[in-house]
Amino acid sequence: MTVSSRPANPRGSSSSSSSGSSGPHEAARVILFVEDVLEQREPAIVLLRERGYVVVEATDGGQAVRLATKHLPDLVVMDVSLPIMDGIEAIRRIRALPAKKRPHVIVMSGQLDGRTRQLGFEAGCDQYITKPCGIDALAASIDAYFLKRDGA
Repeated sequence: MTVSSRPANPRGSSSSSSSGSSGPHEAARVILFVEDVLEQREPAIVLLRERGYVVVEATDGGQAVRLATKHLPDLVVMDVSLPIMDGIEAIRRIRALPAKKRPHVIVMSGQLDGRTRQLGFEAGCDQYITKPCGIDALAASIDAYFLKRDGA
């Protein structure tokens, strides 16, 4: 697994706490998990729910944008190769939404070329993880983000 992170929020962070949000999951840590392959999506979602996260599932980029608008997630895990709309375009559209909070975006992709990684960061992702990666490593990365965000 390779993990790359964006430098500390160059666009002026909107690192938000759950207080003040008016989404349907105010106090919960909401994750939008976007993956079209059930065998890759399901084990990760089960583990994240066991860890206490509220997980909203999407299987294509268009659905991801709609669900991001509806649920105002704290964090998005986005595959790149998706039907309907690819993950890079979905990230661009999520970043363009007039949202009350800016979700942390982790791209998880099997595409190893540097150009895809660059496009992900240009679109607004905060972290890029190459597949295959274990679900425990992904969950640890998510846990670390929330620990840092919440100052714990």
